[in-house]
Amino acid sequence: MLAAAVGAVPGGKARPGQQQMAAAIEESILSGEHLLVQAGTGTGKSLAYLAPALTVDGPVVVSTATLALQSQLVEHDLPRLADAVTPVLGERPTFAVLKGRHHYLCLARLENSTEDEPEDTLFDTPGRGGGGGGMKWLGEAGRLGKQIERIRDWAMETGTGDRDELDPGVDDQAWRLVSMPARECVGAGRCPYGTECFAEASRARAREADVVVTNHSLLAVDMLAGRHIVPPHKLLVIDEAHELADRVSSAAQAELIPELIDRAARRSRPLLDPELAESLVAAGDSLAVGLAEAPAGRITGELPGPLREACTLLDAATRGALEKIGDVKADDPDPVRKQQAKAVLDDLSKTAQRLLEEADHDVAWVEKPDGGGAGRRALVVAPLSVAGTLATHLYEDRTVVATSATLALGGRFDTVARALGLAAPADPTVDPTRPHPRAAALRTVRPDAGKAESAKADVEKAKADVGNAKAGTPKADGSQPDAGWRSLDVGSPFDYPRQGILYVAAHLPRPSASGLPAAAGEELLGLVGALGGRTLGLFSSRRAALQAAELLRARTDLPILLQGEEALPLLVRRFRQERASCLFGVMSLWQGVDVPGDSCQLVVIDRLPFPRPDEPLAAARAAAVDASGGSGFASVSVPIAAVRLAQGVGRLIRSTGDKGVVAVLDSRLETARGYGAFLRKSLPPFWYTTRPEVARGALERLGKS
Repeated sequence: MLAAAVGAVPGGKARPGQQQMAAAIEESILSGEHLLVQAGTGTGKSLAYLAPALTVDGPVVVSTATLALQSQLVEHDLPRLADAVTPVLGERPTFAVLKGRHHYLCLARLENSTEDEPEDTLFDTPGRGGGGGGMKWLGEAGRLGKQIERIRDWAMETGTGDRDELDPGVDDQAWRLVSMPARECVGAGRCPYGTECFAEASRARAREADVVVTNHSLLAVDMLAGRHIVPPHKLLVIDEAHELADRVSSAAQAELIPELIDRAARRSRPLLDPELAESLVAAGDSLAVGLAEAPAGRITGELPGPLREACTLLDAATRGALEKIGDVKADDPDPVRKQQAKAVLDDLSKTAQRLLEEADHDVAWVEKPDGGGAGRRALVVAPLSVAGTLATHLYEDRTVVATSATLALGGRFDTVARALGLAAPADPTVDPTRPHPRAAALRTVRPDAGKAESAKADVEKAKADVGNAKAGTPKADGSQPDAGWRSLDVGSPFDYPRQGILYVAAHLPRPSASGLPAAAGEELLGLVGALGGRTLGLFSSRRAALQAAELLRARTDLPILLQGEEALPLLVRRFRQERASCLFGVMSLWQGVDVPGDSCQLVVIDRLPFPRPDEPLAAARAAAVDASGGSGFASVSVPIAAVRLAQGVGRLIRSTGDKGVVAVLDSRLETARGYGAFLRKSLPPFWYTTRPEVARGALERLGKS
């Protein structure tokens, strides 16, 4: 199956890691054991999991973290694979995309998008009132009206109602007026457009498909809602698995925003007595006051008095409103609007109660704009950990294959395994940067580029390894049996020691204050000057990125592109096209840039990407580990930095012909005892040096090539 798929790829050839991964997945399908697979860039992991997936009797679900990978699977990999394996299977496999309900046009909402609806969206905009606002709102309403009319025209011709097919697109505010969140939907049986529903049609197609492609966010909602959204299946493949826990945490997060309470009061007013409607408005006003008085950041003790009072008022107001509205009935004059009002009120009620409960398993914090200006203000609550949720809901009645280029942190899978709800050999409070008692048996040996066995031999080796795993025998390739799951690192086809250098500026002072230290700035100048541009700068803060851009603009003639000065896709396109250019930015660049070739031959990282002290969830999780007697820094902050650092470093080598240098301007990667070595082991095996003259010499040679 895999051979047919690879043969259909232009220039495709067998890759040992791809063969090994496919064989391991085949064995997991047969044994029912869950599998964690680290597959480096260039492995061809999508074909490695899609080919064996087609042998499963029943549907298979593939979940991705990014729209880019989802599009690649649906528009390129799956159609090509289906064509290639049809002669082998005797029939053409089918596939479908499943997205959240709000991604599809709702005909009932579209019908109700009348002149009063744009007015309603004003409640989504903070800072209502003030001089001149009316004219701006009128302009906004006119703009929204034009976009909705274009959507009406599109509705007459679209076959799917998928927002991604609307070209040119519309903004989020307009789309909210014509889409229906799942919680507000009355269901096909009660909706006058139920038989024409685009979201229901997408679910019907998914139920009939051999392969269903979805995303981590919808997979998380499916788990939290009792697994009735995604079709029943026997095999679940989670690509970009290092992001799953964060997506589940986001799905389990809830928030209270004054503007949302105002909108709920407006929507439900026709269904309520005046006193009840006013009680909702009063609760929203009380929350606005409480948020104005409370400092931004994590709430470490009890809810501050004004916020507790606001939640208490909201709890009482929403309970009364829900009781007054009652059930949605088939003969209601407008069941769609009634369900919308109920859904929003119910969410507000549950969130208020959750915050008032102040449970140990939840974390609450206040979000406010930097500097205290106008902008979003919210009271947020999220689970301290989602490992228990994943352990309960992710693995039941299906085999799970989780894969990513970043799963083995410090050379071990146990940290990621615990985050995904799997039982791991180490105690959660143990410092993961210390050598594991089974380190020799657990170490991963990556295939040496150019010296790998033949594809056939790799398949046989993988099958033998799986047999050893079942018998409980540790194996040198990293495939380990443990509480119903195995792990495997298939390496990468890239020859990292020959293609790249990891340079750590160990002579620089340990970074302290935020921003770009002067010494780091001079180091950056020397490195970029040696190469003559072609640099991707990944910075820990916007301030550091701006300082770096200003420094190079002042002292070089190179084109310096700074994130935020133009749309990111335009900046990346210019970076590819202008050979001498440099692109500087912050966290969204650490994963979102793919520039193979000589346009990117130097990746500079200003400091180790530990979570900031004011990141509420990371801080709360670290505090919980500290309280249990462990090291919160080692157990929480270091693994987060390891994943981020590996993603950033991975921007350099994107194809077998790429060459370059990764320069880390944070001496701690070399000098820090314990976690320095742990972080280095989490990275691809570049040739390593701390000598600046070696790094600059290599860059000068690249610059002349």
